[in-house]
Amino acid sequence: MKRRHVEPEAAVESPIAALCRALLTMEQVEEMQSLLVDLCTPAELEALADRWRVVPYILAAVPYREIHDRTAVSVTTVGRVARCLSDGAGGYHLAVKRLRRRGAWVEPGAESPAPETKPRRSSRTARP
Repeated sequence: MKRRHVEPEAAVESPIAALCRALLTMEQVEEMQSLLVDLCTPAELEALADRWRVVPYILAAVPYREIHDRTAVSVTTVGRVARCLSDGAGGYHLAVKRLRRRGAWVEPGAESPAPETKPRRSSRTARP
């Protein structure tokens, strides 16, 4: 990602903290999905989903090549996620812990606990 050399406006909080605050306002999976679809390019969203998708396999100590074979996620990406799990800021582990506590954690190869839904592209709904 390119960094621009521009003097930023004075802000009360960092842009990343402001983004996190916006993400935290979402209350339902469908709302978060809609925000992410609006916020990210399809490639960025796919990259994020790929990273999250391999977490259960890494935690289950599945070999990287087997993770690739099961998910089609590159071995390089698998390695990056594994490094974050071992040396990162702890975000993956915190999310996994909270999903387990809620009974929403999915083990490798298992079906997801909730069906995926397509995000709505418009807030308008058709009336009968």
